Amino acid sequence: MMSTADRAREFEAHRSRLIGLGYRMLGTVAEAEDLVQETYVRWHRAAREEIREPGAWLSTTMTRLCIDALRARKTRREEYVGPWLPEPWRTREPDVDDATRQLELADDLSVAFLLLLERLGPEERAAFLLHDVFESEYAEIAAALDKSEEACRQIVSRARRRVRDERPRVCVSRAERERLVDAFVCAVELRDRAALVALFANEATLTSDGGGKAKAAHKVVRGGANVARFLLGVLRRAAAQLELRRITVNREPGVALVIAGRLISVVSLLTDGTRILGVYSVLNPDKLRRVSLAALPQVAARARPRE
Repeated sequence: MMSTADRAREFEAHRSRLIGLGYRMLGTVAEAEDLVQETYVRWHRAAREEIREPGAWLSTTMTRLCIDALRARKTRREEYVGPWLPEPWRTREPDVDDATRQLELADDLSVAFLLLLERLGPEERAAFLLHDVFESEYAEIAAALDKSEEACRQIVSRARRRVRDERPRVCVSRAERERLVDAFVCAVELRDRAALVALFANEATLTSDGGGKAKAAHKVVRGGANVARFLLGVLRRAAAQLELRRITVNREPGVALVIAGRLISVVSLLTDGTRILGVYSVLNPDKLRRVSLAALPQVAARARPRE
């Protein structure tokens, strides 16, 4: 019989996978951690004979909890003020030598990818993530969803098709992302509208999530020139106290906006490697609590143009 200590060690071996699954399902680290804790409680309560393979049992339990959570929060999401964006997740660079694998890891955690998942139903999202991201067998997915393997194959195929149709076709390197982030930071710091417009695709969008707790656009801003005008307009008053700090968020280069020493926004960029296609700005303070300001690198101030 497995001791309590052995059970705890076995669970810890799977914790990061469970948090990763929960975050991709729910879009918030806090909710993911809460459900991992609930999975932990159920793990200790379960009779040993119920658990044939620990990893599969834990994934099944976590998946079902996430599906229930998604169904329960449907009304809350409908009442959310303005656009919704996932909570920024501070991450380090993936410790992988293979550059292609690094891109895969970043892509399945990016804000743009998580927003695509929002278009899938709870079971579609779970099946797609388990199979295409976490490489689970169809037998395990069938157990988690209480469906036949053939039904799960169809669900994954349908979800994959919907995601593939919406995802950018271009694979963008880390260096290209960093180059565009640096150019974006420079243009904003210098308040150079022409340079900023040149960075954006004509059809670029800006999505800002204030959740009714911070000032933010209640609708998506569309058009590169409009995005540049909006960004520089809202930052004009705080220009003297504004700092832009590079940050790795959701395994991608991003930007933290700090005003008078207070973090006000975490920005992620969607790019094709040449132009910025989308700007995602999280301003909701509830979603910024886990981003430690002390951990953000300081950046040298750039010369600013005269007013």
